[in-house]
Amino acid sequence: MMMPAQAVTDFATREPSKAALDRGILPMPSLEYTDEVAAETAPIYEMVKNVIPPIEWPFHAPYISAINRLKKERGAVILAHNYQTPEIFHGVADFKGDSLQLAIEAAQSESNLIIQCGVHFMAETSKILCPEKTVLIPDSTAGCSLASSITAADVRALREKNPGVPIITYVNTSADVKAECDICCTSSNAVQVVESMGTDRVFLIPDQYLAKNVNRQTDVEVLTYAGACEVHERFTAEELRGYRRSMPDVQIIAHPECPPEVVDEADFSGSTKGMIDWVKTNRPEKVMMITECSMADNVASETPDVSFVRPCNLCPHMKKITLPKILDSLLYMQEEVTVDPMVADKARQAVERMINLKS
Repeated sequence: MMMPAQAVTDFATREPSKAALDRGILPMPSLEYTDEVAAETAPIYEMVKNVIPPIEWPFHAPYISAINRLKKERGAVILAHNYQTPEIFHGVADFKGDSLQLAIEAAQSESNLIIQCGVHFMAETSKILCPEKTVLIPDSTAGCSLASSITAADVRALREKNPGVPIITYVNTSADVKAECDICCTSSNAVQVVESMGTDRVFLIPDQYLAKNVNRQTDVEVLTYAGACEVHERFTAEELRGYRRSMPDVQIIAHPECPPEVVDEADFSGSTKGMIDWVKTNRPEKVMMITECSMADNVASETPDVSFVRPCNLCPHMKKITLPKILDSLLYMQEEVTVDPMVADKARQAVERMINLKS
């Protein structure tokens, strides 16, 4: 039951960072698929066996075993976004959830070393909320089409052209953008944040579809910016109508980053957490999650009694995070995420204003 060790090459040839030198570079562990590794990871595979083929497990299992040992040695915690693949989400994550939830978990954790399995703005948000901790992301090029659609300069231009109009930013933005805004919001609390501003008009940036969907739920005029998530904007209403014609019994749930006409075709629309909770509570016989593919896989692993139809789209940025890269993060203390302290202070105020809102 042996396989040759797999070489980890993603960052292994880079010069070690100062953090790596300070904390010490760990030796490369064995990555053989032994009987011991198979037994150790068997409970994990039992959970994900319906979404990971047996032929793939001998590759994943040695990494999972090595990562789980090394994170204890480092005293690290691993945060995994809902869009991470099942071998990461169920195999090595200590905390799971949406971007803000993970940042809060990072701040509350006793660990001083955070491995952020998500995209770059998420790692920044974790660093903003716990500036004294070391935050690593396994691939610093893991970006986000939505976050990259707007800059701090764009926000300043909006203020200049619209004096007195509050600017709310979705958490899916860079630290620089958060620092220029009045308050943050998530997809689950956006309506509450909009109405908390006490004005007739607000900007909700940068996701135009989230803003349009929120605008239909409040008397406040919600002004938009032309940003979008490349995963969610590709879904169409006609596509969903086609699925209903071929599968009349399917329940469709959609993320509010989808266009409004897509949300109108869904039986439920909510944040990633809202969608997960809906499935776990309602236990539909057959469900279709209109969002990123891996989230459906992760929820399917936890609700084996529910049949999942997967017309989903993959996020190419989230998929840059892999088990080999997570292992490299732990071995070489890479890639460290830093935020300018002045920017972080202003961005933290925007995040904390949202967190401190009364329900």
